[in-house]
Amino acid sequence: MSENPLDSVRKERQITVTAADLPLCCPLPDEPVALLHPRVYLDPVKSGKAVCPYCSREFLFTGEPPKGHH
Repeated sequence: MSENPLDSVRKERQITVTAADLPLCCPLPDEPVALLHPRVYLDPVKSGKAVCPYCSREFLFTGEPPKGHH
């Protein structure tokens, strides 16, 4: 029996991210983009959060911003 590719999709509506997760895109790199929505890059650093315009997941930034990020 094959694994369902949607099993790798995170179910949380809010996802905490750090500088190590940048550049941030939704769907996340390990999620099957072909089965979800077009990949969009988000900047959660400036305001502390970013919301995906396709699926409305919120990405909350914690920690120190990366050097040189404006």
